[in-house]
Amino acid sequence: MNRHQRQNSPAQGASPRRATAPEPAPIIIRVNGRPVPALEGQSVLAALHAAGIRTLRRSDRHGEPRGALCAMGVCFECRVTINGQPGIQACMTEVEDGMDIRTDGY
Repeated sequence: MNRHQRQNSPAQGASPRRATAPEPAPIIIRVNGRPVPALEGQSVLAALHAAGIRTLRRSDRHGEPRGALCAMGVCFECRVTINGQPGIQACMTEVEDGMDIRTDGY
């Protein structure tokens, strides 16, 4: 082996092995009383979005439907009730099996 070859490099023409993350486990959450499939490690917002749920609450002033805006914890438009605790940001919370989520938009 010459000084330019790396000791752990793959043979010429071979593709390097890449570590792959395990598939996330499917779980069930409850949204407004109905079961909704989700994936372990997914945010509540991503699970709601995948289930077609876009309205998460109503505006305090006029009752207009509100949904997620930034999806990174800045805007607070994605607030939902999780396991009886109101005002939780869906974008910043990971789903858990059996989690009970309530939106004001149903």
